Amino acid sequence: MLLTLFLTTFVTVFLAEMGDKTQLTTITLSSTTNKPLAVFIGSSIALILATLLGSLAGGSIANLIPAFLLKLLSGIVFLIIGINLLVKSKNDIASEN
Repeated sequence: MLLTLFLTTFVTVFLAEMGDKTQLTTITLSSTTNKPLAVFIGSSIALILATLLGSLAGGSIANLIPAFLLKLLSGIVFLIIGINLLVKSKNDIASEN
């Protein structure tokens, strides 16, 4: 069970981080300096700390709010974001014509 959770978390985070602005920033910093190891260590520590904060906050929230409600709220938030992105995209396309 622990190995399955570990692998699921690893794959999910790894795929989510591919090509995001953090990775692009790391690539830019590494290419503009001759110290790629320092950039790697700095960005790794930053990601570890951000993930630690997210994990601690998630654990605390899960103790206060039932899982069903958390899933419902996160689903609603993602729907709102998706609808907002679709509307903005439609407006951008309309303004180009």
